[in-house]
Amino acid sequence: MAMNELDTRASIRYLLRSVDKPIYIASTPGADAALNIGAEFEDREVALHNARRLNPQATLDRQGFALVPHQTLVKDFYRLELNRPDYEDEITALVLAASDGSQALVFDHTLRSDSRQIRGDRTTREPASVIHNDYTDASAKKRLLDLLPDEEGQARAGQRFAIINVWRSIRGSVLRSPLACCDASTLADEDLVASERRAQQRVGELELVCWNPAHRWYYYPEMHYGEALLIKTFDSATDGRARRSIHTAFDNPLAPADAPARESIESRLLVFFD
Repeated sequence: MAMNELDTRASIRYLLRSVDKPIYIASTPGADAALNIGAEFEDREVALHNARRLNPQATLDRQGFALVPHQTLVKDFYRLELNRPDYEDEITALVLAASDGSQALVFDHTLRSDSRQIRGDRTTREPASVIHNDYTDASAKKRLLDLLPDEEGQARAGQRFAIINVWRSIRGSVLRSPLACCDASTLADEDLVASERRAQQRVGELELVCWNPAHRWYYYPEMHYGEALLIKTFDSATDGRARRSIHTAFDNPLAPADAPARESIESRLLVFFD
């Protein structure tokens, strides 16, 4: 059976609950980029289901994630600045179609690799290998207000908005260190722990995650250059739709020993709704 037809099992890293608020220090891009979190974690082996087999397919509003075909015109993401406006137009159209949003603003791009040599050569960051979600309710609103002019930000904050990540391979198929996403319907609010996130430019919050046996995990085997994974990291709507999808990179036991390094880019978009 082909690798892209298989479920698997792997260890993923959960937060151990504590009275102290965890502190996540964002890495500096380069060969030695590594997670630095002031907290204790536990590894749990879980089933990772092949999301390609879901019928109907996963959606942003049900599971909190979705795989979409996307043939980008960008040939070299390490030189994204040469094509940045065009790429941002591409992914804006992609996300609006998948989310039924009316407008979107691209505000971040992050390149990653699980190869120390590539990180050093390309000045990129490491895979995010603890279970997390990028925003709390408070930090999502703060991000919105930081990015928009005062009057527009206040108006948008009073309406529905979301933050959606676009994640893709930038070289070959992803065999090592793929992303796993948790079905949002299996996530409980009490599983989430607001954690301080410190970066050179700002201090914010993200969510780390404690073990819950109800979590149901999925991944898309062998994602390639012509696909994009959309991950909802915040939605202000409280009408029962998915509000977030926790996610993590994992060490794929199905990957061959000589599998190429994972090289990926994630882009973040604020999405607005009429």
